[in-house]
Amino acid sequence: MTDNDGSDGTNGPIPTDGSAGESVREPAHEWAVVDSVTEYKTGWFDAGYDRVAQPDGSEKEYYWAELPAAVVVVARTDDSIVMIDQYRPVIREQCLELPAGLVEDGESYSEAGARELREETGFDPAGVSLLEDFWCTTGALRHRRGIVFAEGLEPVDRDLDDNEFLSVTTVPIDDALDVARREPANDATIEGVLLARAEGLL
Repeated sequence: MTDNDGSDGTNGPIPTDGSAGESVREPAHEWAVVDSVTEYKTGWFDAGYDRVAQPDGSEKEYYWAELPAAVVVVARTDDSIVMIDQYRPVIREQCLELPAGLVEDGESYSEAGARELREETGFDPAGVSLLEDFWCTTGALRHRRGIVFAEGLEPVDRDLDDNEFLSVTTVPIDDALDVARREPANDATIEGVLLARAEGLL
């Protein structure tokens, strides 16, 4: 865990080559990319495929979607954590989640987390620390996620996007994991709670 002083290694563009974590492991096979095709761009993500040379000499098309990095915020206030309640049209479910959003150009995960927390929940944190960042859904996505911890919350005005229709609530820390695991559960909320627990922050 690192403080929001630029030492989290993410001031500027978020690394996408594995350099944000431990040393990169080299594959035993070259896995040469014979061709790479972007089939469409949506403004939200790009999607396409790489034709790759496999270890047995055959070639296969591996499809991918590329999204900007995202941040998830575990925000503690007294003996509770802040969560948001919103409808997710993609899965057609009402979800209780940790605050989250995309990392904008030039932001660190900590900076993005503080901004998203202010905009979505109306809480301005005194301190934000990076707990972990990692690749998500590596069989299909080119997408990194950072989990941050926020504390010292002060109320401010919210600034919601035009597609954000959400309410803010708090959940007791002792109940946080049980709440995160209730259907419709999502990976980011469970990961955030577990990582904050592992760091002794909850």
